[in-house]
Amino acid sequence: MLTTFADQPDIEIVGEVADESEISASVKKTLPNVVVIALDRPGTRPHICDELLREHPEVRVLAVAADKNCVVYYWASFEIYSNNIEASEEGMLGAMRRNLVAKNAN
Repeated sequence: MLTTFADQPDIEIVGEVADESEISASVKKTLPNVVVIALDRPGTRPHICDELLREHPEVRVLAVAADKNCVVYYWASFEIYSNNIEASEEGMLGAMRRNLVAKNAN
């Protein structure tokens, strides 16, 4: 999946971690626009998602369960929101690009 993003000229990979316990520290260090995480149980928001969005509400989270053909896009405002998107490269890239357009407009 990393190659899907790495091959895009308007997307820069700023970090990768091997273990979920490293995500928060990596996000704090790199301050990415979007964090891509594994979605172990579709239909249940991952705990790391809540932690990330509380600490970094400007970050968007793309939770991917490729084996279950499920991708969920999370963001926060006063609440944490999600939107099921098309489980394809186009769906994931579209979600990432919508976030970048919104940030650049501000």
